[in-house]
Parts: sequence; structure tokens; C-alpha cells
Amino acid sequence: MLSEFSEAERSRLLSELLAGRFPDEHGRFGPFGGRYAPETLITALERITEGMHAALADSGFKATLDGELAEWVGRPTPLTAARGLSRRWGAEVWLKREDLAHTGAHKINNALGQALLAQRLGARRVIAETGAGQHGVATAAACARVGIPCVVYMGAVDVKRQSPNVDRMYQLGARVEAVESGDRTLRAAIDEAFRAWVADPEESYYLLGSAVGPHPYPYLVRQLQSVIGREAREQCVARTGGLPDAAFACVGGGSNAIGLFHPFLADTSVRLVGVEAGGRGAGLGDNAATLATGRPGVLHGSYSMLLQDPDGQVQETHSVSAGLDYPGVGPEHALLKAIGRVEYTSCTDDEALDALWECCRAEGILPAIESSHALAGARAFAREHTGTRLLIGLSGRGDKDMPTLSQFIDRIRS
Repeated sequence: MLSEFSEAERSRLLSELLAGRFPDEHGRFGPFGGRYAPETLITALERITEGMHAALADSGFKATLDGELAEWVGRPTPLTAARGLSRRWGAEVWLKREDLAHTGAHKINNALGQALLAQRLGARRVIAETGAGQHGVATAAACARVGIPCVVYMGAVDVKRQSPNVDRMYQLGARVEAVESGDRTLRAAIDEAFRAWVADPEESYYLLGSAVGPHPYPYLVRQLQSVIGREAREQCVARTGGLPDAAFACVGGGSNAIGLFHPFLADTSVRLVGVEAGGRGAGLGDNAATLATGRPGVLHGSYSMLLQDPDGQVQETHSVSAGLDYPGVGPEHALLKAIGRVEYTSCTDDEALDALWECCRAEGILPAIESSHALAGARAFAREHTGTRLLIGLSGRGDKDMPTLSQFIDRIRS
């Protein structure tokens, strides 16, 4: 699929993307995206689409959202000069600090916006899925803020390895359902959340956490997360007098990455690099590097790149990071890869953990394991591009990862 685009087609698709023509009326980003959903959900999806467009065009809704982002979430989040990493890497390193947003990650930007939309649409309850738990915590907090009950589906494997976030969800009033079916990680949680929504499409609102799923979710999540890139761009110009040479973000489903990248798409001097989970190796099932090794297919209501076997069966994945452990990716990322506007690479579990520990010691910041993939990708880039200005999306903090990180304590002490 990706090799089928000529240079002229890539140029045309980029121009249409920058002109705001994607997604089109069918929810497609070029050949990717769309709405592959059960008939029982079509009316609900159309209602959300109409409500989304009305809300995003409503000055009152935008004022409420902006006010809550400032007073409750704590936006704008800082742009931090990473002086220790800069000295070590031989580059000028800046960190966009989504770890300092309320609930500890970028997920709150989307959860708050969608919770307000659910309230506007008259939903009686919110359904959500979560992998690393940050979206679950953000959804629980946002629903408590607007006064809507919520239930969060989470794979049983992730419930165990992200137990601090499970406890936080309970404290915030959410009901957490551990999913024992399938691979018992994020993919299984999304499957179960969709089943619950199919059973109650009229009263429930599905608050999807990443830039995946059927239209309008990839667009809606991108719009709500683009606050990251808008702020980062303005802050970079104000602090440094110019734009970064390259910007880095980790990519699972792709919400924090599309949020950081989208406001920079027209700045062709800025290289945009998404870093996927390389896991423990290149074999199918050993990683979650969808864009690097996947093929096109349909998963969770959208046509995008997937990790699948020759028979088209979607495969289980592996990553030390619960939030990147997903066999698909958002359709806009698939398009950005196809037209060459964003570069996608990967790093292994070990490389991500080493970058995490380096950030801890050099900056006094404990990043999420997800975010550490972006750090590892930027570090590798800096080795070959000394003296460059690098912007890294620090999508979340690592408190939630302590049960996983504690397993490696002997490596730290050695």
C-alpha cells in the first residue's frame, strides 16, 4: 500500500491534508480511516459526529473547555530546557511537559473535551477503555468533574502491571472491569468496550482514548490533543527564537503524537519522528511497531495499518509499555507515513528503559515508559545530528510504572 503512492500523489495528499480536507465526509484520511461499525452503532456515531461539529464551532463550548483546561488541567504545560540531556547528547533538548498536566499525562486533554461533549449530548453514562491506565484515570477524573458515571475496561494483564492507576480510578469513582478475554491488554479492553456500547448505544457515550476507531474519533481526538503542539510551537518560538529542527513523540494508537505533530505539519523544516515500541525483537508478536512492519486492514472500526499474520489474523503484541501495546495505529498516522511527512522508527524495551533512567538522573524527571520511547528515539537522532534543536513530547509521568520498573531494580543498582 505505502509503496503505491507516487511522488505526485504524496504531494497532492499532503496539500489536501494541510488544506483541512481530511478527514473527508466519509471519515477518510486518503485511503485510511472510515467507519466500519455494527449497524446498531451507526446512529450513535452520527449523533456524536453532528454533536462534535456543533460543539467545536460553539464559542460557549470552547470557552468552557478552555477555562477548564486552564483552571483544572493546568494548561499551558511548560516547555522545559533539558540541560542535562543536552550536555550528554550534544544537542539542544526541550521537553513538552504533559506529565505535569492534571492526572499525569496528555490523556486528560481528550477525556475532558469528550466528557463535556457527552454531557452536551445528554449521555447517562460513559464507557472507556485503557491500557496504561492514564486514559482511565483521566476519564474517571473528567466524568467526576462533569457529573457523569463511568465504567472503564482494562485488560487483566494491564490491571496487574498498572495497579497504581487502577487504584486511582476507583478513588475517582469509576467502575473498573478487568478483561480476561483475548490478549488481556489494550486490544481486548477496546473489544469489550465496544461490546458494552453495542448493548446500550442510546444511553452510553464511548469516550475513546486514542486517535483510532471509527469516524469521528480519530478527528475528534486529534482536535482535542492538538493543544499540545500549538502550545509547544508558540513556546519554542518564544524561548528559542525559532522552531525545532525535529520533534519526537511515542506512538501506540497515536494520540499524543498526532497532538504534537499536527500544528507542525506545514513547517516542512521541522522533521517529525514517531517512535513505536520495538519490544524484544523484530518478530511478529515480539513488538508493537505497527507502522514499521504492519499491513493495511480493519480493526476497531477503522482501516489502517495492523500487525497481522499472512492470513489476516490480528496478532498479539509485546511491549514493556502498557500504553504502546496495541496492534494498530490511528489512520492519520498511516497517511502521514504513506506520504512521508512523518518518519516512524522504533526502539526496544531495553533502549526505552535506558532512556528513562538517563532522564531520571540527568533531569530529575521520571517519565512514563511510553514517553521514554520518544526519549530513546531522540537520543539516537542526536548521535547523528549533533547541535540540533530537539523537541520531545513527554506524554506522561512514570509513577504508574513503578510495579514494572521495580522488576529492574537490580539492573539500576549494578
